[in-house]
Amino acid sequence: MNTIPTVTKNLLIINVLMFLGTLVAQRYGIDLADYLGLHFFLSDQFNVAQLITYMFMHAGFTHIFFNMFAVWMFGRILEQVWGPKRFLFYYLVCGIGAGLIQELVQYIHYETVLSAYDSVNTGYSVIPMKEYLNMMTTVGASGAVYAILLAFGMLFPNQQMFIFPLPVPIKAKYFVIGYAAIELYSGFANSAGDNVAHFAHLGGMIFGFFLIMYWRKKNKRNGYYN
Repeated sequence: MNTIPTVTKNLLIINVLMFLGTLVAQRYGIDLADYLGLHFFLSDQFNVAQLITYMFMHAGFTHIFFNMFAVWMFGRILEQVWGPKRFLFYYLVCGIGAGLIQELVQYIHYETVLSAYDSVNTGYSVIPMKEYLNMMTTVGASGAVYAILLAFGMLFPNQQMFIFPLPVPIKAKYFVIGYAAIELYSGFANSAGDNVAHFAHLGGMIFGFFLIMYWRKKNKRNGYYN
């Protein structure tokens, strides 16, 4: 842990502590996602602060493990290149941006589909629309993580990476493009039972792209180094 840069280390620690806190709270019948997860903005449980707090909540061990693995693997490199302040700013802005895109996608779905009904059949029971809107909750650092992947691909586009189960290395830029394409396809496919916020992932990448391009335009060195 001593070799991990300060911001990356603290992000790992905070996320793990929040995950453990969620497990403890569940034992007492408290669902922290109801308070800290990002609710749909038309929900009674929505709070603007959730655009930040949702990034530190995770739905399960696999969810937090792979997100934090990516933060450790790529985030520490970005922090060493950009410095702690710029990296933290990038992480938070892209995470918030991912949440905003998710809210927009949910609003489009509400206006085009849900607004015509007063209740929803969840497959288990029929519930009022108001209650269903409260169930539209997003958690996880994935939006910020995908922004980190994008930044790594933009800063080190020709870096060779071994990706399981591919038998040969691929360049970072192709890795990022491939991930973006998968998320875009999955988002529009909207498969039954798919609870992954694919457009939030893309939202993080979009905000990350424009932020990096802004830095590069403002100061050519700042797009790469601090």
